[in-house]
Amino acid sequence: MNTALWILSGVLAYTAVVMWLDDRGILPDAVRVSGPLTTFHTRRGRALLDRLAKPKRAWRVVANLGLGGALVAMVGSFVLIISSGISALSTTQPSAVQEPQNFLIIPGVNEFLPLSVAGEIVAGLAIAMVVHEGAHGLLCRVEGIDIESMGLVFLTVAPVGAFVEPDDEATRVVSRGARARMFAAGVTANVLLTVVVFALLFGPVVGAISVAPGYAVGEVAPGSPAADVDIAGGDRVIEVAGEPVDTTAEFEAAIADADADVSLLVDDGETERTVEVARELQVIGSAGSNPLDVTVADEPATIASVNGESVRTEREFFAAVGAAERATVATGSGTESEVPIGAYAVGVQEDGPIADAGAAVGDPLTIVEIGGERIHDDAALAGTLREREPGTTVEVVAYTTAGERVPYDVELAPHPNREGGFIGVTVFPGTSGLATDDVGVSEYPAGAYLELLGGDGGDGAVDGVALGGIADSALGLVFVTLILPLGSLFGLPFNFAGFTGSVTNFYAVNGGLAALDGGVFLLANLLFWTGWINIQLALFNCLPAFPLDGGRILRMVAEAAVSRVPVPDRHAAVRTITVSSGLVMLFGLIAMVFGNRIASLLGLG
Repeated sequence: MNTALWILSGVLAYTAVVMWLDDRGILPDAVRVSGPLTTFHTRRGRALLDRLAKPKRAWRVVANLGLGGALVAMVGSFVLIISSGISALSTTQPSAVQEPQNFLIIPGVNEFLPLSVAGEIVAGLAIAMVVHEGAHGLLCRVEGIDIESMGLVFLTVAPVGAFVEPDDEATRVVSRGARARMFAAGVTANVLLTVVVFALLFGPVVGAISVAPGYAVGEVAPGSPAADVDIAGGDRVIEVAGEPVDTTAEFEAAIADADADVSLLVDDGETERTVEVARELQVIGSAGSNPLDVTVADEPATIASVNGESVRTEREFFAAVGAAERATVATGSGTESEVPIGAYAVGVQEDGPIADAGAAVGDPLTIVEIGGERIHDDAALAGTLREREPGTTVEVVAYTTAGERVPYDVELAPHPNREGGFIGVTVFPGTSGLATDDVGVSEYPAGAYLELLGGDGGDGAVDGVALGGIADSALGLVFVTLILPLGSLFGLPFNFAGFTGSVTNFYAVNGGLAALDGGVFLLANLLFWTGWINIQLALFNCLPAFPLDGGRILRMVAEAAVSRVPVPDRHAAVRTITVSSGLVMLFGLIAMVFGNRIASLLGLG
């Protein structure tokens, strides 16, 4: 039985039990049941709110600022929902975030919210709701509105809401401005709490965390040499052939120089063990129409020999090729072909320098030489071009898919993303259209993620993702924190759900908080998810749809606007505005969730 069925069974069982207890009058009066929803009502806490509400002028200033921000967020959320709905209707391929279960803040059901941080997520949600509704109650007392009761809403045993019940008569007699401030108070409080929580996270907490030494293993390819010796994601390689490695760069340099049979010292967070890895040169990815005509299926292909010489590592492969532009490559399946060995450009870009030099736009090329320098793979191509000045002309030697060797005189353009020259091609990683690996591990960019959270990530980097410098500002840090759990949607190699599970093996606690050890990770996760949920709750409540705070504020704005317009039925006009906005939001949300499926059924994509 999958997780969703277990949760559904638990919800049904809980509902049956509490409704049976309620029918027999066993539950106290403060507890009210409506299906799986249970509410707890209390009148306690009103005295505390009265004391907190005494600096009324100060609270009104804060609330007015929050109201202005909420109005801006309402307009932004309206535009965002409509544009997202239209976008979803225009394509038949939904992204992971558009799957219905991923709109639910339920760890284990939402694929971006792992069960390992369920406690922190529930705690953050409870804090967010209590603060949100407490702020409504506080502004009620500031504006002289009496409170009937306060409480929490639970979906079975999970907190899903909080509420403040103001006195209806007292609410009607206060000014529109007072009501609007009261309705905006929850959003304002969530935003202020987010500021406090993230200030603690980005400051002392993340500052006490550093990257642990070694190579962080994010994933292990099935059937690879690493998998054969039970290396797994979450391990750290701390020695290669008896030599310590502290960084990814040191690991890659050591493994490149090591023998085909190499010993690795691996730390899984609890114990250290030495494993003997029998390396094998595997093809883990392939470009279409690559010269060797290799396609990677369920199992990786292998390269057995070059020019009749057995090879097991990338170093042995390139040594066997040498300076020759072509080599005879044999695979483990027995196929053998003479092919050009170089950087594989999957396509020539239109209006690019090499296209201007005569290369056919869109056609693949295997680039084997630039300016007299031998090019074996994509790294050699990038390194060579980085050293060339834009505006200079170099001879680029390449092979076409027909096997024809063609030289092009190319005037280098400035590279759009880094220093050096650019020839106008899209390059597949690896050599001759084949991405190879002789160990079978991929890195977890622990340093990069820590740096994105404002910490010291050392030499960490996330290749191919344009996030450089984004964490240099407070707003940038908040944005990064919001997208990290959805990292795969933004080109990041892993979704970051906090310092949890095997990920903690990649980090160490130091400084004044070192005595707390794992408690620092727990605190970091609580702050991370509390801030994440608070800002999400604030933005959701800004949607201009009743009964959300945004819908209530919209009604106040509509009443104020309509009161200045000579219309025969002002109440009907206000109702038309609010209902129309709510319906547009409803259809926009439905389109966001189900638009791809609707487009597929109607053939709109």
